[in-house]
Amino acid sequence: MHVVPGLKVLYFGTPVVLISSRNPDGSTNLAPMSSAWWLGRSAMLGLGNSGQTTANLLRERECVLNLPSSSMVDAVDRIALTTGTPVVPEHKREQGYRYEPDKFALAGLTEQPSELVAPPRVAQCPIQLECRVIEAYPFGPTPDCTAFQVEVLRAHVEESLVIPGTHHVDPIGWDPLIMKFCEFFGGGGNVHPSRLADGWNMPHQLARTPG
Repeated sequence: MHVVPGLKVLYFGTPVVLISSRNPDGSTNLAPMSSAWWLGRSAMLGLGNSGQTTANLLRERECVLNLPSSSMVDAVDRIALTTGTPVVPEHKREQGYRYEPDKFALAGLTEQPSELVAPPRVAQCPIQLECRVIEAYPFGPTPDCTAFQVEVLRAHVEESLVIPGTHHVDPIGWDPLIMKFCEFFGGGGNVHPSRLADGWNMPHQLARTPG
């Protein structure tokens, strides 16, 4: 039997992406997101308009999509409730967000120079996609979000993940960090409690660690 619960969130399961973009002062913003999908050499990204990443992409027209493995969940979660916008919007402040100018340091991640775009890559991410923005579209009924169409200019993949003698990623070896209804998953199982789920007051039955 099916029911109609009036779902608040439709995050059925997508890869987590760490988007690196360049701030107006030349510094780097790093933001986790999971509203992304790919087709051919292009990707669509869904971002809220109140975030620093949206402003950076509209201005600079380039970014890097860094795909973390499930083993990187601690680093991703450390910056889950942070924003690169100095003035934190009220709705984000209510969810527990705070301003953080150096998310690389907070996450314990390392900047790695890109080859074709200005924003750096995340050295620890097994897959890094240098991209340029092709188009931006208002998204949503208000709209309070923007859908970005980006073109992948260059893909960097950890050598151990490439099937020898091919240009293909080994789907068995690649274990992406997945966000499913604001919770982190990898290898089919829940891998870490999520600050984002707490911020969104998501009901769940996952075991929580104290503190």
